[in-house]
Amino acid sequence: MDIKKEINKLKEEIRHHEMQYYVLDDPQISDKEYDSLLKRLEALEQQDPRLVTPDSPTQRVGGEPVSGFKAIRHKKKMFSLDNTYSFDEVHDWEERCRKGLSGEKVDYMSELKIDGVSLDLVYKKDALFTGALRGDGETGEDVTSNIRTIRAIPLKLSGQVATHSDTIEIRGEAFMSRKDFQAMNKEREEDGHIIFANPRNATAGTLKTLDPKVVSKRKLLFFAHSIGAFSGIEFSSQKEFLDKVRSWGLPVNPHTKHCATLEDVISYCKHWQDRRDSLDYEIDGIVIKINSYKQQDRLGFTAKSPRWAIAYKFQARQATTIINNIFVSVGRTGVLTPVAELEPVECAGVIISNATLHNFDEIKRLDVRCKDRVILERAGDVIPKVIKVVTSARAGHEKKIQVPLVCPSCGAKVVKEKQDEVAYRCINLSCPAQIEKHLIHFASRGAMDIEGMGESVVHQIAEKGLVRDFADIYRLKNEDLLKLELFKEKKAQNLLDGIDASKSRPLSRLLFAFGIRHVGEKASEVLADKFKTIDSLLAASFDEISSIHEVGDVIARSVSDFFRQKETIRLIDKLKKAGVSMRQPKTEKISSLISGKAFVFTGELSSFSRSQAEELVKRLGARVSSAISNKTDYCVAGRDPGSKFDKAKKLKVTILDEAGFKKIMEAA
Repeated sequence: MDIKKEINKLKEEIRHHEMQYYVLDDPQISDKEYDSLLKRLEALEQQDPRLVTPDSPTQRVGGEPVSGFKAIRHKKKMFSLDNTYSFDEVHDWEERCRKGLSGEKVDYMSELKIDGVSLDLVYKKDALFTGALRGDGETGEDVTSNIRTIRAIPLKLSGQVATHSDTIEIRGEAFMSRKDFQAMNKEREEDGHIIFANPRNATAGTLKTLDPKVVSKRKLLFFAHSIGAFSGIEFSSQKEFLDKVRSWGLPVNPHTKHCATLEDVISYCKHWQDRRDSLDYEIDGIVIKINSYKQQDRLGFTAKSPRWAIAYKFQARQATTIINNIFVSVGRTGVLTPVAELEPVECAGVIISNATLHNFDEIKRLDVRCKDRVILERAGDVIPKVIKVVTSARAGHEKKIQVPLVCPSCGAKVVKEKQDEVAYRCINLSCPAQIEKHLIHFASRGAMDIEGMGESVVHQIAEKGLVRDFADIYRLKNEDLLKLELFKEKKAQNLLDGIDASKSRPLSRLLFAFGIRHVGEKASEVLADKFKTIDSLLAASFDEISSIHEVGDVIARSVSDFFRQKETIRLIDKLKKAGVSMRQPKTEKISSLISGKAFVFTGELSSFSRSQAEELVKRLGARVSSAISNKTDYCVAGRDPGSKFDKAKKLKVTILDEAGFKKIMEAA
């Protein structure tokens, strides 16, 4: 098969699987297999860039961030919906519609009202041309570069739409799943960034982000729900339109229902009002539409809303209560989170006694105080939060909240590392609230590489109180381990052997194992190569550390603060007594065979872990890089190599299998 035919075949195959996943909710391949197809397409397009087209699945994420978003005029006005909050009002709306249609029989489409952000998509000759936010309904912001990154939105429509209509305008809702929203907020909180209040705010903020690469990582979703301007295609009803756009590859909410009577509509509303939390995305009501397009045309619009549609809004899930106390919890990454202890109150069917205040900037913004009367909001499975203080109810005895100077878990100093961050942290490695996370990192392959010390083992030894800091690992005995679940003699001995072997790791691995904020593997190597011993690093000033070219002020401040803590000094002393090496070995003087050469590793090796192989070539004077380039001398390919292998072949880099790698190491 020639390259052009294979590229076209791959494009169709990828689009097919995107439709199976996002439109039909029936994936036929794993994420890994999908990624392999995409990587193969990328590799072929790199071979002949002339064959790259704008609608290729590889072209979702563009290049550099944009400087801003220009205004774009919608081809047809995007109206807002009138809201109603009772079934009596729904009946009143139906009466108005029947009157406007001279008593004709009507049927309805009932659609979940997604709590997201409205988008306007324009397709020209089947290909996505522009994507815009609603704005004021007449004009919105052109966010095409961001919309292209949303995999649920096809870059090219299926079928032969262009044979009927040169241009078609599709409206819908972009949103974020609860699961992805919570995962993103957790990551932002751990990194000290401001968290989003709810999935809708997260979606809106994401779509207005200037860097499409950021948007592509946020996993936004999309459902089409209505049509804008079009010609050359006939739709008799909303149901026919939704069926048609689904066949084009655009996702439509699977819970949309055709209702013959208003009683069916109300039954549908009640059903989802009770079951809204069963969905993995937020809904705040039901959109009810007259199904027939001819009847819609006859009913027309008011200045701002269609007469043929209305939104039945669910009751707000809020409650009012008193804050009895505010305590501070310490997360597994050391972030301090203020939590309100409440007078118990029912909210959305659940008794609430605690609510997160997120961070101390949020306390300041809301002006929250102990004994304040506050309004709570609970959405789905999201933790209840305080959204407003009822200041008019204050009696004068309310107390302001101060940022703690020391960690409430361990008493260590609390720091705010950068002024543009909102998070205050405890950076004590032995803090009880953080110990499990720190131990898992300490024992990981890139750090001290302790064979057999995975998450389940760490959880058990921490829960039993056997280990309270890193140094306690080296005091574990056979009898300690045999008390743990699923531990037999051999497993216990293997773990003890792994712990003993870790004592000889170089200083660079120990520094990385400490988990010092902003200090990754590369920075750890630079620091270890510069100072050689832990004592030299302990004695180094901020100026000495920051003067290292590869380090800079942020890393230097983090390292300096870390080694000034009395808890760190005490921990290092315990590690020394346990026999842990705290020196960086000298680079061996070797033959010119690999000295100064650049190695890249891809795939899985049988005889070495990745970190062991990298450490070996570094000791012999070579360099390790994470990416293939023209400056790469050797690509070491193990089992299941990734895209680096393909790029190495393309750039004619010398490729070594595991046997070849061993041979060249022995010769060196």
